[in-house]
Amino acid sequence: MRSLGSSVGAAVIGVVLAQMTATTHGHALISEGGFRVGLTIGCAVGVVAAVVSIALPRTRRVEGSAAADQPSPAPEFVKG
Repeated sequence: MRSLGSSVGAAVIGVVLAQMTATTHGHALISEGGFRVGLTIGCAVGVVAAVVSIALPRTRRVEGSAAADQPSPAPEFVKG
């Protein structure tokens, strides 16, 4: 998911910066507004991610349950 998010995020910001350019002396340069829009998009995605992470249900370990009282099985070693 991290790789997918990084790839999509870079593509979206690249498109925003490519579309918001200013031409000076025949050269297209990225405008300040492009950076502002890109950073605003990044902030909005970060806020949405924070809200989603807060809304996720948490799993709690119940003390005294049968599964918690059982020790985990020891690994078996094979002599070679």
